Amino acid sequence: MTDNWSEVDLVLKTMVSTCLANEKYFGDLDSVVGDGDFGYSLARGFEKLQAQYDELDRTDIGTFLKKVGMLVTSRIGGTSGPIWGTGFLRAGMTAGATTELDGATVVKMLRSAVEGIQARGQAELGDKTLLDALVPMTDAIEEALAAGATSTEVVGRAAVAARSAADATAQLVAKRGRAAYTGERSRGSVDAGATAVAVIIEQIAEVWKTRESR
Repeated sequence: MTDNWSEVDLVLKTMVSTCLANEKYFGDLDSVVGDGDFGYSLARGFEKLQAQYDELDRTDIGTFLKKVGMLVTSRIGGTSGPIWGTGFLRAGMTAGATTELDGATVVKMLRSAVEGIQARGQAELGDKTLLDALVPMTDAIEEALAAGATSTEVVGRAAVAARSAADATAQLVAKRGRAAYTGERSRGSVDAGATAVAVIIEQIAEVWKTRESR
C-alpha cells in the first residue's frame, strides 16, 4: 500500500488532525457509560505527537512507529495510552527496518497491533472495545487486497467495515474499562474507542481519495 514516507505521513497526520477535531465528540460518547475523558486524553496524546512529529527518528518505518508509540503512551491518560501506544509499538516492530511497505506487510502490522492490544488490555472481540472496529477493518483490508482492489478501494472498504462494526457495538455489553461496571446499561450506546477507529479511517479514506486524484 505504500512505497515511501508520503503515505505513512498521510495516515499519521490525518490521525492527529482527526483526534484533535473530534475531542469533544469522542468525549461525549465516552461519557454515556464511561468517565468521559477519552476524547481529552486522545487529543492530548496526538497533540504532543503533532508538536514533536518532525523531531522523531525516521531511520526506518519501524523505528518511527515505535517512537510514535512511546510518545503516545507517555501522554495519553488512563488505560488508553498503553492501549494505543502498544498498537503503534507492535506495528513498528513488525514493520522493522524498512522504508517500503506492501499491502501484506500492512496487514501483518495491523494484526500485530491487534494482538498487542488484546494482550495489554486483556480484551477480546465482542468485549465492546476499539478491537471491535479494528479487527473487522483489518479483515476488510486483507480481503480487498486479495481481490486485487486499488489502494483507494482498499482504504474505502476498510472505512465501511469499521463504521459498520463500530455502530454494531451499540448491541454489545461492555466487558472492559469503566463501562464494564455499568453492565446491561452499556447496551444501546456505541463504544467510543471503536467509533474513534471508524472516524479516523473514514477521514483517512477521504484524504486518500484526494491524494489519488492529484
